[in-house]
Amino acid sequence: MSAPSTTPRAAATNSVWPRLEPLLPQVSKPIQYVGGELGAVVKDWDAATVRWALMYPDAYEVGLPNQGVQILYEVLNELPDTLAERTYAVWPDLESLMRTHGVPQFTVDAHRPVRDFDVFGISFSTELGYTNLLTAIDLAGIPMLAADRTDADPVIVAGGHAAFNPEPIADFIDAAVLGDGEEAVLEITAIVREWKAEGSPGGRDELLLRLARTESVYVPRFYDVDYLPDGRIQRVVPNRADVPFRVHKRTTMDLDAWPYPKKPLVPLAETVHERYAVEIFRGCTRGCRFCQAGMITRPVRERSITTVGQMVREGLEFSGFSEVGLLSLSSADHSEIGDMCSGLAEQYEGTNVSLSLPSTRVDAFNIDLAQELSRNGRRTGLTFAPEGGSERIRKVINKMVSKEDLIRTVVTAYTNGWRQVKLYFMCGLPTETDADVLEIADMAHEVIKAGRAATGSKDIRCTVSIGGFVPKPHTPFQWAPMERPEVIDHRLKILKQAINSDRSLGRAIGYRYHDGEPSLIEGLLSRGDRRVGSVIRRVWENGGRFDGWSEHFSYQRWVDAAAETLPAFGVDLDWYTTRQRDELEVLPWDHLDSGLDKDWLWQDWQDSLSEFEQDDCRWTPCFDCGVCPSMDTEIQIGPTGKKLLPLTPVQGLKTPTA
Repeated sequence: MSAPSTTPRAAATNSVWPRLEPLLPQVSKPIQYVGGELGAVVKDWDAATVRWALMYPDAYEVGLPNQGVQILYEVLNELPDTLAERTYAVWPDLESLMRTHGVPQFTVDAHRPVRDFDVFGISFSTELGYTNLLTAIDLAGIPMLAADRTDADPVIVAGGHAAFNPEPIADFIDAAVLGDGEEAVLEITAIVREWKAEGSPGGRDELLLRLARTESVYVPRFYDVDYLPDGRIQRVVPNRADVPFRVHKRTTMDLDAWPYPKKPLVPLAETVHERYAVEIFRGCTRGCRFCQAGMITRPVRERSITTVGQMVREGLEFSGFSEVGLLSLSSADHSEIGDMCSGLAEQYEGTNVSLSLPSTRVDAFNIDLAQELSRNGRRTGLTFAPEGGSERIRKVINKMVSKEDLIRTVVTAYTNGWRQVKLYFMCGLPTETDADVLEIADMAHEVIKAGRAATGSKDIRCTVSIGGFVPKPHTPFQWAPMERPEVIDHRLKILKQAINSDRSLGRAIGYRYHDGEPSLIEGLLSRGDRRVGSVIRRVWENGGRFDGWSEHFSYQRWVDAAAETLPAFGVDLDWYTTRQRDELEVLPWDHLDSGLDKDWLWQDWQDSLSEFEQDDCRWTPCFDCGVCPSMDTEIQIGPTGKKLLPLTPVQGLKTPTA
């Protein structure tokens, strides 16, 4: 890309479409770059004071359905003086053509250059999107290092779950937001608006300082990291007197006040999810020790049944989708889930609309729920997640589901018409042995036998899906060592042999798995510090793109990059991944406050090693994890005692005209 200009952004910007359009016949799935979806917004550039480019750093088919980006897109575009547009990672075929023809990273809404925006916001749900971030920055013509940027460059802000430890990408981003984004983006917008209205005093540095002073926006350049001789962190301290020692997460408390998305984006190209998704509650207190999402989104905040009903009605009428996904970390735990599903099933009975609970706990699924989810004859997929094969390992991870519970639940599904269920497990969990993993095969065999006995049919299947365990920041397992990939791969091999040891049962069991190598690299990125940024950049320079896709991921490329860059700091790949941390070690994210008390997390880590189960504080007295008092929040759950409104059946739904 050409060297960046230091002149301020122009008052207007030109579309790159005339240069982009001739390239599209030469690439795969060109429709993903066209824009113009139902629900898309294109606003007058000159009428806007603050301009956001929002990115989910993956391909359109993965990025467009992302709930977080859709919500922020709508929230920002409702402001009269603000515009927001979307951009996604471009496939390598288009990237090559863009470089050849000088086409910069663009938005799909109006095909404007990303570099012309005030704020470039990226939402990370996985760390394996980091190389795609670097591609987007470089294609945009923005200096790769935050330290090299000028007033002419947008402020790059990271969000999403991976932003709870943004240290590996600290050199490449200007800021990070922890936690919920709805109110955070409005606050950032107000700060940018006021700074621009004053004539941009103090330039980029002053704007970043104003963001940092909120105590909820982390600006890495204002913090210095000191290291001990053995490679551990000694301390992370502000290098300016007017920035906070700790940065706190944002928590949106009243979800009913934020009923987004109201106008969901309807994709032009096939995407991974095509449904109207409504988040029925946020947060989780089940206390699964591996689950970063459950830990960092505390406390539980339920959306009321009446708001859910209104959102579903309006969202379906606008979009024409035929599936409603009731989303949360454990949807069947909503205090009014039964009334919610029965009310929606009654409203949409006789239509082509189906209901799905993408995340369903084994011990929360029952026959009433099964009947409501299948009332109109369409049955979406059912996934249950025991996570661990043996009862012992489920105690370690605090996922207490008995084999009997699982079999009873799956039989309920089979007898209510489902013929296929998916069971999700993890491999490489702390203290795990070969025997723990082999019990997954026993469980799968029992599921098929019980299902055949209950239905009198052999036409039933289950799919066993295995993911690699990755220790995450702000969880009790943040201190845990990872297993080496060869150990994971050995256990996956013997598990497959055990599943197929009985051919009659094995034929009915599908087997999908992720091998140990990508998990180890995700572990490097999830618990890394600023020194890992050199590895990410080297991987990207060597062609790393779309690392979350198995066909693009290269384990050797990451291993080689780590071997080339990390020894200069006195550390290596194993130091970040297979090494166990001790209680007093300063972790790279300790200055970033998720609300969880570190002493409580350590005690829960010790409890896991003792195979001690922790209760769910929704239904039991507070066990002092620290979130509610430190964040000035509280658990918000029903029941409200209300029914789903309106109760009149829906006669028909309009079809989108995209």
